[in-house]
Amino acid sequence: MTVNPLEPQHLHTVPPVPPTEQEEAAQQRRRTAWTAAELMAAEFPEPRWAVPGLLCEGVNLLAGPPKVGKSWLSLGLGLSVAAGGTALENVPVQAGPVLYLALEDTPRRLQSRMGKILAGRPAPAGLTLATQCPPLPQGGAQHIASWLDRNTNARMVVIDVFAKVRGTSAPGASAYDADYAAVGHAKKLADAYGICVVLVHHVRKAGSDDFLAEVSGTNGLAGAADATLVLKRARGQADGILHVTGRDVDEDEKALKFHADRGAWELLEGPAAEHTVGDTRAAVLRYVRDHPGARPKDIAAALPGTEPDTIRRYCSRMAEAGQLTKDASGRYYAARVPEVSPVSDCPVLPLTSENGPDTPDTPSVRVSG
Repeated sequence: MTVNPLEPQHLHTVPPVPPTEQEEAAQQRRRTAWTAAELMAAEFPEPRWAVPGLLCEGVNLLAGPPKVGKSWLSLGLGLSVAAGGTALENVPVQAGPVLYLALEDTPRRLQSRMGKILAGRPAPAGLTLATQCPPLPQGGAQHIASWLDRNTNARMVVIDVFAKVRGTSAPGASAYDADYAAVGHAKKLADAYGICVVLVHHVRKAGSDDFLAEVSGTNGLAGAADATLVLKRARGQADGILHVTGRDVDEDEKALKFHADRGAWELLEGPAAEHTVGDTRAAVLRYVRDHPGARPKDIAAALPGTEPDTIRRYCSRMAEAGQLTKDASGRYYAARVPEVSPVSDCPVLPLTSENGPDTPDTPSVRVSG
């Protein structure tokens, strides 16, 4: 008897192929409506971090003034994520393909910068670089989607700079709507593929009390992005402060140091405030944070080269500045809610003439920790 393999009775003998985790995650991302019960019963994968604590899946707007080092930072992060290991010399990252659109660079400049960062290490095969891309609304999004389709385990896409691909605004659209829609093209890609997209952007010339307000353009840019990171120059031991806020990332300020000889940014340990004040103040902050309720004489005993009277004056001024708090018995504690950042004018620590770097006539000490 001849059996026709296409007859219906034989179709049920072929077991269905279960979807992979990536396919299931993609199906969840594509779905746009649930009942309340369905949504509560759904199991969603944890957000995928390209750089834990800094860059999560979604659109990440990385802004900063010209020549502050945004491109060195974004290229270094791209190389680190593509290779795996550590980013910013301190953050463990999982390896995965990265697409880097260096739209203001030439191949020669890219080669030079990568050579400096790699310092003899082999270039990661997982990093793809391009110096041209159409605007996102006019084919650029399709180009990126095509690359993502070929690299299903990709972890990050970097667009440096966003202005090169944002495209033209719809006729009659307000500035806010135009900015929101421009980021929306990148967000569709990020959401559809569960990928981290970094848009490198600029800040305004004029400063602001709110670092989000310094992002060039309207609030539509930060409003459409999942996270906003603003890199600013710093004082003290740090070369930059990275202000971070977003939907999946905790609002924070992170101190960075730039190693010009190898084009590398390093994430410094501890609160940013410790790296943006004078050495003695930073040492006092570290000691008081580790020893709550310390008295000036205890601090002076722990810091070589300092006198109790000098530390007492420091502690008093730091308490006035909001860096420390003092109880009725004269014990000091690290302030839980500081005032204004010394580098961004945002709520962290105030910087006054008495709260700057140590003056020559006062002792300066360094305490590792």
